[in-house]
Amino acid sequence: MPLPSSADVSARMSRQRRRDTAPELAVRKLLHAHGLRYRVAWPIPGMKRRTIDIAFTRTKVAVFIDGCFWHSCPEHATRPASNDTWWSEKLAKNVARDIATNEHLHQAGWRVIRVWEHEDPSEAATRIVDEVMRHGQSGRT
Repeated sequence: MPLPSSADVSARMSRQRRRDTAPELAVRKLLHAHGLRYRVAWPIPGMKRRTIDIAFTRTKVAVFIDGCFWHSCPEHATRPASNDTWWSEKLAKNVARDIATNEHLHQAGWRVIRVWEHEDPSEAATRIVDEVMRHGQSGRT
């Protein structure tokens, strides 16, 4: 791992949340308002150190709220100017890990929904509610 380009960069990166981000909380609030109940940061069976952001365990629906930077959003991905090679490799590994996670969950019978942080929370919640309801979990509509 290369050294941070500055103390400010290091401090900023260490403050990045892994869970309970603003987009995640916004979607969770809307799902809860629809009467749905879910698990947060649910461990993925058979995959150490990986969790589902929002898991509907009865219907096996896994929701991930992906940050545009960390998961290389096709619309908003950016690359740091410093340590370009390291960051390119790091972000490519993140994308590969996401693909492997999706495949693992699909093989285990889960349906995977990925939401970008820039998506409208209401639209994302509607997609999620529709998928969960389609597979049997009741809630208020």
